[in-house]
Amino acid sequence: MRRDFYKQLAGELESLRQKGTYKHFKYNTGALEGRVNIEGFGEEIMLCSNNYLGLANKKEIIKAAHEALDKYGAGASSVRFICGTFDIHRTLEEKVASFLGMEASLTYTSCWAANTACIPALLVEGDTVISDELNHASIIDGCKAVAKGVKRAVYKHSDMASLEEKLKEAADSGAVLVITDGVFSMEGYIAKLPEIIALCKKYNALLMVDDSHATGVIGKTGRGTMEYFNITEGVDIISGTFGKALGGAGGGFIAASKDICAMLVQRSRPHLFSNCLPPVLCAIAMSAVEYLEKNPQIVASLGEKTRYMRQKIQAMGLKPLEGDSAIIPIIIGDTAKAIATSEKMMKEGVFTIGFGFPVVPEGAARIRLQISDALSYEDLDKALAVIKNAVSL
Repeated sequence: MRRDFYKQLAGELESLRQKGTYKHFKYNTGALEGRVNIEGFGEEIMLCSNNYLGLANKKEIIKAAHEALDKYGAGASSVRFICGTFDIHRTLEEKVASFLGMEASLTYTSCWAANTACIPALLVEGDTVISDELNHASIIDGCKAVAKGVKRAVYKHSDMASLEEKLKEAADSGAVLVITDGVFSMEGYIAKLPEIIALCKKYNALLMVDDSHATGVIGKTGRGTMEYFNITEGVDIISGTFGKALGGAGGGFIAASKDICAMLVQRSRPHLFSNCLPPVLCAIAMSAVEYLEKNPQIVASLGEKTRYMRQKIQAMGLKPLEGDSAIIPIIIGDTAKAIATSEKMMKEGVFTIGFGFPVVPEGAARIRLQISDALSYEDLDKALAVIKNAVSL
C-alpha cells in the first residue's frame, strides 16, 4: 500500500506537469521593492505582490525590527497564555483597535490563523454562519471547523437577494454570523458593505469582514472597507493581516468588542496551542501602522497608479475585472494558458502569476496584477508594453 501511495503521488504530479499547471517556486534574491531580482530571471518589475504601500523595505520599519530583535530576541517560545505575551503585543493590539475604530484587537500569526480561530470559537450548536461564495479559503476553512450543530450556508457572490434568503432561513437560529471579504482577493471586487449591514440589522445578525486586501489600500487614509463607504458602525468583527500592505512581514488580527476578543483568548485554538506572533513582527506591524498614520498620502498615490494602470490596460482593448482596489485581474480562461502567459511575461522582465482552478473557478483562470506604490510610472509603462505583447486580445 505504501508503494502504491507513492506511485499514485508521482503520477498525479507528472499529470500536473503535462497539463502545464504545475506550480514552481520563483526565488527572490533581495528585498521586496518595485523591482526585484529573481533567480534565473534577473531584475523583474514586481506585479504580483501584496506590498501595496511599498513598506516591505522601508528603512524606518527595518530599524524598528532591529530594535525589537535587540530588545526581545528572536522569538517567544510559548503560547500567549503561558509566557508568550509581551508588552509589545498589548501596544500593537491597542494601536490596531484605535486605527480601525474598534474596542479591542487580538493578534495571531496570520490572518489565516485569525479566521480559522475566530469563527469556530464564537459559534455554538444552534448558531448559523453565512458566507459569501467567493470568500477567502481561510474563511471557508473557518466555517468548516465550527462545532457540530452549527448550520453553514453560502450566499451567491455579492447577491443581496441570496443573502436575505439565507438570513430568512436562519430565522430560528441562535446567533447568526454573516462573513464577507472586504476586498475579494482574486477579483478585486469590494463588498456591498452598506447593503450587507442593512440586512444584518434587519435580521439581527452579526457581521464579520476580512479586510486583508483592504487595510492600507482603500479608504481615504487606508482604514479599509468601512472607511471606503464612510461607515463607522455596523461591523462586529474585522479580521486582517500585517502581511500585505502593513509592512508585509506577517501576522494577523481580529478587531472587535472587548468581550469578543476576551472570548477568543479563552477558546480560540491558535491562542491555546500555537506560539504567539513573534515580538519582532509586532514591531514591524506597529511601525507600519504608525508610518501609514503619518503618511496617508501614500494611499492616494497607490490609487492614482492603480487607475493609471487600469485605464491603460482598457485602452489596449483588454477588459480587466472592474474595481477600486489595487487588484487588476485579466481573465485568460484556461489555467495552462494563464500560467504560460505569466511565464512569457517573466521572460520579458515582469513578474506576474497565472491563477487557475482550484484558486479560481474552472474556466476563469487569470493574470492578477497587483499595484504597489513602490512602482514608478516608468515601471508601469514598461509593464504595460510587456502585457500588450504577452496577453492575447
